[in-house]
Amino acid sequence: MIKKLLHTRYRVTDLEKTVSFYKDVLGLEESRRHTSGRGSQLVFFKAPGSEEEIEICKFDASGPVIVGPDLTHLAFEVDDMEKFAAEEKAKGYPLSDGPHPNGRGGAIAFIDAPEGYEIELIQIAPKKDRGPRHFACA
Repeated sequence: MIKKLLHTRYRVTDLEKTVSFYKDVLGLEESRRHTSGRGSQLVFFKAPGSEEEIEICKFDASGPVIVGPDLTHLAFEVDDMEKFAAEEKAKGYPLSDGPHPNGRGGAIAFIDAPEGYEIELIQIAPKKDRGPRHFACA
């Protein structure tokens, strides 16, 4: 039986540029790095307060990386959307969409990782400020 989610993998072409984005822009912690038995270069990251890891993989033998629009994304909670947006814009990574109210008193926005993967950012309002719970796919 399944016990828990361990990691999610995203394959990339430019490993070091992507590693820099996850570390320097998103502030994730690199938890480990190694080369697999088949030759994949792997770097794992963890977000503060999360057990699951994100695996970034460079494996040229699989061919070109093609990221389809609106296929997949990672979602992260942020404390202050405006502050996050200003800091990342200064680093060359402006928001690609938003911020927009999320219907619960908070905000939602998106930023694009170097290979074209979309990153969703969610600012959750304090419980006292939350409106009715409405969930929608953005």
